[in-house]
Amino acid sequence: MQKVLAIDTSTEHLSIALGAAGDGTPVAVYEGPGGAHASAALVPAVQRLLAEAGWTLAGLDAIAFGCGPGSFTGLRTACAVVQGLAVAGRPGGIPVLPVNTLLAVAEEARWQWQSQGHVMPARIVAAMDARMDEMYVAEVAFQPDSCLTLVGEPWLCSPEALPEALAVCTDGSRALLAGNGAAVYGGRLPPVWQAAPQLAALPKAAAMLRLAPALWAQGLAVDAAGAQPLYVRDKVAQTTEERERIKAAKLAALATEGVRA
Repeated sequence: MQKVLAIDTSTEHLSIALGAAGDGTPVAVYEGPGGAHASAALVPAVQRLLAEAGWTLAGLDAIAFGCGPGSFTGLRTACAVVQGLAVAGRPGGIPVLPVNTLLAVAEEARWQWQSQGHVMPARIVAAMDARMDEMYVAEVAFQPDSCLTLVGEPWLCSPEALPEALAVCTDGSRALLAGNGAAVYGGRLPPVWQAAPQLAALPKAAAMLRLAPALWAQGLAVDAAGAQPLYVRDKVAQTTEERERIKAAKLAALATEGVRA
């Protein structure tokens, strides 16, 4: 896959990148405020990046996006826009690659950690603020010369309940704590986690480009209709989904019309 568009709107930070799958250096990148701004900024930013790179939407091999967990509104925005872009791109649609946002956090942390010359531990624990005094958490395994791998499913926990057993790897090294969980809840984490190496990484679109080849090889690509959010806090998500349904439909239409224009 030589031409991939990657998008993340799962946090208060909007991240977009164009590049070849697996390439460490994107062709074009946009980083800016997300949250309430994401729905208005996303499609114009994609158009600018495509023009900057000299690419067309129809020429994309795939669209990768952060499917969650994360901000419910942000995830619905991403899904709606990605669906619109994938359908508008060409007859039959552009393949879509959902990327777990906590896996993207771990990959961004790995990239930064190794770029700083540090030796990677065998485990990364990605912890992102989920609000309501909770964090989204995932255990991620690292092996040299291999893609990062999620161990089990992401879960939700209070800062105090972050499993202490995960802080030390089987080889005795300390696990790397990635994400904004430590910055938000640092004083409430178990002492072993407060002493752990930490990186305040976010789920960057460039990290999704690096993850794309392995995820594609695992058969995780879907069609436009398969661009759906991954919720961990299901009960709240269902309530939010009801409120966002009409807005999501409008965003999908806007994405389709905006790119065709």
